This record gives sequence, C-alpha cells and structure tokens, in this order.
Amino acid sequence: MTDFTPGPHLLIDHRGDRHLTDADALEAALRGAAEAAGAEVLSASFHAVDGGVSGALILAEGHVAVRTWAKQDYASFDVFIPGEGRGKLAADHLARALLPDWTQIRSVTRNDFTPATA
Repeated sequence: MTDFTPGPHLLIDHRGDRHLTDADALEAALRGAAEAAGAEVLSASFHAVDGGVSGALILAEGHVAVRTWAKQDYASFDVFIPGEGRGKLAADHLARALLPDWTQIRSVTRNDFTPATA
C-alpha cells in the first residue's frame, strides 16, 4: 500500500466576522473560497439556525462548512480541500470576504498514522 495523505484539514475560527446571520452572504463567501482553491461545488445547503447560520458546500474534492454564533461574535469554518496550498487559498479568501477582527487557523493532517514519539 502506498502512502496517501490527502492534505491538510483546516479548522478556522473568526471573531468579529461580517454576515454572521446572513446565510446568502456566507454561502457566497464559501463559494468564493472554493473557487479560489480551484474546487468544484457539487451541492450547497445553508440555514439560519439559533441566532446564526449553519451551512456547507460539498465539493468534488472535499468540503467547506461554516457555523456562526452571532451573539458570541464567532464563526467556525471547516475547510478540507486536498492538494498543496488549496485550503490556504480558501482560508485567505474567507478572511478577505468576511473581514474578521481575529482569525486562528489550525491544520490537521489527514490519514497520518505516524506513531507518536515518546
């Protein structure tokens, strides 16, 4: 079996985001992020929920998702677009489109079964 690492899975936190309750604007931002990463959108689902928005794009390559909490001024994004640097292109687009006051990005390597060192 050959090694297969599909690429980083980005977990992105925004504070002070614009459009925390606007499902249409968030869908447009996520579509722009997918386009910036060269990804193909297969389907989309976005809903106003409990003072925020929950939504996702299903991509041929992976997914991009968001959940916002307007009262807490917080948005959580999940970006999984395999390929060198493609997730970062999507994350950069989200930051430019939504203009958060603060961003934190964590990267998780998928399919990494390297034993932990003691």
